[in-house]
Amino acid sequence: MSQALAAPTKPPGDGTPRAGGSEFTPLLKAVKEAGLLDRRTRWYAAAVCGNALALAAVVGAMLLAGDHWWTLLLAPPLALLGARTAFLGHDAGHAQITGSRARSRLIGLVHGNLLLGMSYAWWNEKHNRHHAHPNHIDKDPDVLADVLVFTRHQAVVRTGLRRRLTRHQAWLFFPLTLLEGFALKVHGVRDLRRQSPRERAVEGTLLLVHAAAYAGLLLTTLSPLRALVFLLLHQALFGLHLGLAFAPNHKGMPMPDPDGEPWGHLRKQVLTSRNIRGGPVTDFLLGGLNYQIEHHLFPSMPRPNLRRAQPLVREHCRALDIPYAQTGIVDSYRQALGHLHEVGEPLRAAPRGR
Repeated sequence: MSQALAAPTKPPGDGTPRAGGSEFTPLLKAVKEAGLLDRRTRWYAAAVCGNALALAAVVGAMLLAGDHWWTLLLAPPLALLGARTAFLGHDAGHAQITGSRARSRLIGLVHGNLLLGMSYAWWNEKHNRHHAHPNHIDKDPDVLADVLVFTRHQAVVRTGLRRRLTRHQAWLFFPLTLLEGFALKVHGVRDLRRQSPRERAVEGTLLLVHAAAYAGLLLTTLSPLRALVFLLLHQALFGLHLGLAFAPNHKGMPMPDPDGEPWGHLRKQVLTSRNIRGGPVTDFLLGGLNYQIEHHLFPSMPRPNLRRAQPLVREHCRALDIPYAQTGIVDSYRQALGHLHEVGEPLRAAPRGR
């Protein structure tokens, strides 16, 4: 499976719609008839309120605990709730919570900029491009060569420090995710230059409020040294959690051939995505992203409906003889890391001086 992303691939069969029509249309009709695209307002209201109360409880516990090393034990639950907050912002960006664009943006700004200190506009624009062109080497921002690379072609042109990094990127993947919490904030601040003056004012103000409130909480609760340790631990665990949630979804899955025939919506989304088996605990920890195939096919589907849609999608793919990738959480990481390791193989085989 890992080889699939190292070289663009063609879908099974000829990739053309069956019976003279879209392969996706019958599935979309079945999903609509089952009511799976209907809003789940009460579910999301409970999720938003529950998350807010839990965050308030952790902050209150920090204030009560005061300046002690034991207070650092609250960094992991705060990171866990930060990931829950990010998942809610993600759902808002896909219009899963409400059909109103203005209300979705408000929810996204509160959960992204205000509570997490990351730009909702930056993330939403980038993530929508990923959904439109998953695993497309020229169009998906998530597989562009950056710190990590995802094809051998990207690997062989690396030079200097990045070349040495690519040689061992599989081993470095999880350590690098410890920096993701900081990276998200940096990307958001940089993106302010791209935004319109009005959007920049709103987003920038909320980012400043978050930074001031976060720094104020740490420095009024803890000594400077303990505050710094708490910050590093909190942000590292937050980045690791997000990395664990996003890593299994597409890495090591097939990649559309940029020069070949375009895949239809169904094949483009199903063949490039991987589901993770599990129950309610997996759903909670991965924020519903374990149903990556269903989510990519129906981005606006409310998160609690993804599990219900899975049997319909799986059966539809079986009828069309389209591979439906699903595996356990540990095996998903094995596949993703195996692919990253394979991509770096040409550099490990090359003379050290090159």
